[in-house]
Amino acid sequence: MCRNIRPLFNFEPPATDEEVAAAALQYVRKISGTRKPSKDNLRAFDRAVAAIAKATRELVDTLETDAPPKNREDEARKARARAAERYG
Repeated sequence: MCRNIRPLFNFEPPATDEEVAAAALQYVRKISGTRKPSKDNLRAFDRAVAAIAKATRELVDTLETDAPPKNREDEARKARARAAERYG
């Protein structure tokens, strides 16, 4: 999975539409193999991003868990610690 796509479920506050759109964009970039599509492919690229964002929002909004919501700052701190250990 692309390192820039972050988990969006079970956070307080919930994932924003901007976070969902950013994850969808990263996913489409990854599977298409391009950061910026050609003019001929732009419409298909944008449609894919919108469709994936819609599906992602629906998924995140309908998932259920008994686990307490995660704290974004705590999760970011853990990620930084893992990166420091991994990359020195």
